[in-house]
Amino acid sequence: MAKKAKAPSFIKFIKWFWIVFGVGVLSLVLIFLMASWGAFGEMPTFERLESPQTNLATEIISSDGKTLGKFYLDDNRTPVPYDSLPANLVNALVATEDARYYEHSGIDARGTLRAVFFLGKRGGASTISQQLSKLLFTERASASTLDRILQKAKEWVIATRLERQYTKEEIVAMYMNEYDFGYNADGIRSAARIYFGKEPAQLKTVESAVLVGMLKNSSLYNPIRREELVFNRRNTVLSQMAKYEYITEQEKDSLQALKMDINFSPESHREGLATYFRMYLQRFLNNWIDKNPKPALEGERDRWNIYLDGLKVYTTIDSRMQRNAEEATREHMKRLQAEFFHQNTPDRNSTAPFLELEKDEINGIMEKAIKSSSRWRKMKANGISEKEIRASFTKATEMTVFDWNSETQEKDTIMTPLDSIRYYKTFLRASMMSMEPQTGHVKAWVGGLNYKHFQYDNVIQGARQAGSTFKPFIYAAAIDQLRYSPCDSLPDSQYCIEAGKHGNPEPWCPKNADGKYSGRNFTLKHALANSVNTVTAQLIDRVGPKAVVSIVKNLGLTREILEVPAIALGVPEVNVFEMVGAYGTFVNQGVYVKPVTVTRIEDKNGTVLYEYVPETKDVLSKDVAYAMVNLMEGVTQGGSGTRLRHTYKKNATEYKEIITGYPYEFTNPIAGKTGTTQNQSDGWFMGMVPNLVTGVWVGGENRSIHFRTITYGQGASMALPIWGLYMKKNYANEDLGISQEEFPEPEELSINVDCTKIKEETQKDNDLDDDLDDLDF
Repeated sequence: MAKKAKAPSFIKFIKWFWIVFGVGVLSLVLIFLMASWGAFGEMPTFERLESPQTNLATEIISSDGKTLGKFYLDDNRTPVPYDSLPANLVNALVATEDARYYEHSGIDARGTLRAVFFLGKRGGASTISQQLSKLLFTERASASTLDRILQKAKEWVIATRLERQYTKEEIVAMYMNEYDFGYNADGIRSAARIYFGKEPAQLKTVESAVLVGMLKNSSLYNPIRREELVFNRRNTVLSQMAKYEYITEQEKDSLQALKMDINFSPESHREGLATYFRMYLQRFLNNWIDKNPKPALEGERDRWNIYLDGLKVYTTIDSRMQRNAEEATREHMKRLQAEFFHQNTPDRNSTAPFLELEKDEINGIMEKAIKSSSRWRKMKANGISEKEIRASFTKATEMTVFDWNSETQEKDTIMTPLDSIRYYKTFLRASMMSMEPQTGHVKAWVGGLNYKHFQYDNVIQGARQAGSTFKPFIYAAAIDQLRYSPCDSLPDSQYCIEAGKHGNPEPWCPKNADGKYSGRNFTLKHALANSVNTVTAQLIDRVGPKAVVSIVKNLGLTREILEVPAIALGVPEVNVFEMVGAYGTFVNQGVYVKPVTVTRIEDKNGTVLYEYVPETKDVLSKDVAYAMVNLMEGVTQGGSGTRLRHTYKKNATEYKEIITGYPYEFTNPIAGKTGTTQNQSDGWFMGMVPNLVTGVWVGGENRSIHFRTITYGQGASMALPIWGLYMKKNYANEDLGISQEEFPEPEELSINVDCTKIKEETQKDNDLDDDLDDLDF
């Protein structure tokens, strides 16, 4: 009887087991069905699965195919295709995160059962597809257990849909492109560049293991903050690779013994290569966006966004030449600044860095600087009273300031904001731009010393007096309209233009830089090479200021220039960008080509949105242009640029102190022009070879900040050395293809440029590199 009593009880147990099991399975199926129907929240549409909305950084690409930088807000992401991922990275990912990745369709049943049975103690069950669905469509994991279960259900459904939509390879690429590795390393490309300084395809197995290890939790497993923890995690990944036979046990042991070789290279808008150019490019793109609306697509922004839309901007900048330009500027300016500090110690200049200013003039400059500072603007915007704002400028505070002597070019200090303004004014500024004259392609752009600390771009934002670099335009007008040749001669004697002529209110009698007049005849070539002001004055009187201004406007100078004789000595204010474009016309056989920086813009799918069209203008004949080049070759053959050719015997030690890289000893054809303005406030050098035109400017933030004498204050000492260093670096790399050939001569040259048969009545001392323009008119 007892055995008969147990049978119904066992049957009842079995019955209830299958009922519970069935209800559980049905409930699970119902949950997934409801999730797919959107009962637990909106599910992504087919279109969103096909093209997930991901914030992508705009990538700036150099002419030699390198990434110069990116524009982004929160996501520094540039996607790469699967074939750009190294096999060791994919193998490490699969071995560590989803060993049966190629066997399932989005959900790993074995892994799920294992996770449920062992309550997750022997590993989770999330597949790569599920992790991708979480990254794309789950903004934040819920802290509530029930809500998280429902989120998981959605992620499972999305994972299966992703598997139907994409190949396994595409899912791997999407996952690696989407993951945030920390420190603005969004996606595998940024991570490889920031943590190892290389492209993903160049990653070694140990490096891939570090990045895959970070996928567990990039905040916790971060090599910058927790090196030992990440080291151990990397070795775990390597063990997984050996377990699944992606590497041998011997390889695993040898790789685990290696130290982590992190090459941390953070990417930000204020650091890296071509920072000033990138900020100019930002303005260029914003202007382009204003004029080019985005095609309206459902669910997308109706305006291009350089921080979110993943544009690719192809520029003319050559990363190698850009690096050469930045290095040349740093090397020379550090040395030049040391001399400037030496000359402006309190015992030598009590008003440093200002020279020959009264106290009220200095106060005026400082007052203007205070009111234009970011501190003043921010405090004013927050409603703080002027009295409190001014008080804050005299309160000592901790700050990080620029310092040439530091490896990082920064130092921590304590000073008042007012003192920091004066401190920054003690630094001389510099800028340079280099352009291919035949195409207008800008190859290098250095707007200043350090963008983080000096954000004013002196290539294009500023304008300073041109000094003697303006003189070639007077010579060009005379040769073009009066048919002068470089071999024609004019007397070196004081020359006056009477009042009322050329709109001149008073007689204008310019002096030579040394105040002396030889009374002898000089060829135009000799006069330009040595910046003889009296000859320039005669030329502008004969050709007229109006003709000069007309040519200058056609050469791309856009600022207002008065039609008066004084422009002959460099009074007009110009910027480096336009001067390089203008000088490029001489090398390009009289054809002006507007400088160009962007050749093409593409969207994230590679669709071309913009292609540049060259802007050109015939300004001078080939003969006139060649005659001008020939004239300016004289500057480096026997004029103010001669130091590019040989070693000076006179004051050699002194020159070496400030002329970095001296002697330069160039032997190839070089045309150029130095320029120095009144009181040595600005130093210029324009240098040309057949396929590269470069302009360099050096000066203080204010015109009252300058060297006391022309020994250090002339263009040949302040600006020319940067060009010399830059070109030496360029010529050291033959792949750049910078010409060392002769300038091409027109086939039937109608202007005489051979002055060898013309005997000069005098020869100035060529060792005097003094092209200072006396602007006392």
